Amino acid sequence: MPGESFYIATPIFYVNDVPHIGHAYTEVAADVLARWHRQRGEDTWLLTGTDEHGQKILRTAVANNTTPHDWADKLVESAWKPLLETIDIANDDFIRTTDARHEEGVTLFLQRLYDDGFIYAGEYEGYYCVGCEEYKQPSELVEGTGEYAGQLVDLIHGRPVEILKERNYFFRMSDFAERLLDLYESQPDFIQPESVRNEIVQFVKQGLDDLSISRSSFDWGIKIPWDDSHVVYVWFEALLNYITAIGYGVDDEQFERRWPAVQLVGKDIARFHAVIWPAMLMAAGLPVPRKVFGHGWLLVGGEKMSKSKLTGIAPSQITDTFGSDAFRYYFLRAISFGQDGSFSWEDLSARYQAELANGFGNLASRVIAMVLRYRNGVVPEAGDLELQDSAIRNAAETATQLADGAIDRMAIHEAIAAVWQLVDELNGYITEQEPWTLAKDPAKAARLDTVLATAVHGLGALAVLLAPVLPKATAKLWTALGGTGSPADQPIHRAYEWAGSGRVSALESGLFPRIEIEETEGSVA
Repeated sequence: MPGESFYIATPIFYVNDVPHIGHAYTEVAADVLARWHRQRGEDTWLLTGTDEHGQKILRTAVANNTTPHDWADKLVESAWKPLLETIDIANDDFIRTTDARHEEGVTLFLQRLYDDGFIYAGEYEGYYCVGCEEYKQPSELVEGTGEYAGQLVDLIHGRPVEILKERNYFFRMSDFAERLLDLYESQPDFIQPESVRNEIVQFVKQGLDDLSISRSSFDWGIKIPWDDSHVVYVWFEALLNYITAIGYGVDDEQFERRWPAVQLVGKDIARFHAVIWPAMLMAAGLPVPRKVFGHGWLLVGGEKMSKSKLTGIAPSQITDTFGSDAFRYYFLRAISFGQDGSFSWEDLSARYQAELANGFGNLASRVIAMVLRYRNGVVPEAGDLELQDSAIRNAAETATQLADGAIDRMAIHEAIAAVWQLVDELNGYITEQEPWTLAKDPAKAARLDTVLATAVHGLGALAVLLAPVLPKATAKLWTALGGTGSPADQPIHRAYEWAGSGRVSALESGLFPRIEIEETEGSVA
């Protein structure tokens, strides 16, 4: 609530390729949560960034006849930072693992763990997946088919693994199994959703091995401070971005202000964030994250979104036709947050037309047009409220409370559904009250005033509540409603108490222009 700190971090994304809508889904979810908490008046910080070290990046760069640093620079500037603009992300920071601040923080952290006896030298041999940058257990591998027949392949990427034997440095992760299980039991909501939590708990109950945290077979990474013939294992280093970005070891005041964070990740990397990461923090004597939420996958044709499997869809393929607001709305409304969800152009187009264009957009246009036509743009004072009028005002308060509560549970889809109930009730209210009929009878002028005032009040509450999800459309609507500042400035937990100037102005063009389905399929499929 107001005055509290809320720090939310997305995973940092590999720069071996350009982003697809699976990456954008994570970014949008984190952004909506951050915007909501900002509107509560909380001290909010949203971090995202890129993961630029490791064998996978090195091989990608070599394959493209360049250096890994030049490859990372190119991808960050041409693809990953532009993604944030494409889908309207209001991040507070963007960290790259090649940043000097990150390398400095990683070096300090490693040295601390080494000095305290949590890191030792040893030898390891196992199946290594370059795509995951992770050693795999036999249970995580299957026999390949087709071109990979006769080879063991990784379940996630479907690519052959390599047998890797190295003298490495190890983190004593096995020491933390009981402490982790105690954490999961004492804080049942530390890992969400429940399906991910259950999987993690069962994994840790089987016992933990020590973790190999260095590589000597290649040199693209941060050097081990006491042995520069080794670089830090990319995952061990990358996880530290969440604290190096907020001043770990350098700016204690900033670090204390921000940490701990809510970690929003895809479920396939929840184990790193809910097992390895808190164990690392425990070893360093630091607080564990506030929460780890492993959301589901976006599926295309029944498979996880993937560039390597040619199922990746660029976000701009959607935003170029439907706009960034529709992109943001669709993925958070159509998919129960935390579960897998299937994407289809048909469902996107149908929801755009029915819910955004016909539902919310048409509601806004009708209400403002009627105030302009019947009252010359002056929002009238409401007279005596009838049951239907009181029901709408109560619905605005109920939607606010339900949505705010859903956000606390990370149930973004439920928050939007609660707000959309108000959209539907307002549309029904206008259809039932027929202000266009009331306007024909001078004796019903007072009743018309009440209906228009009630509709405008409900519409303003919607502008405030939907600002985190539809920032462009709600800003446009807010201006037409005579609101001061922007809807994002309004306290979202009291959205139903908003007040405007008392005048509306024309809503230039619709909030969501109609798009013909035939045209959509021809232009973006």
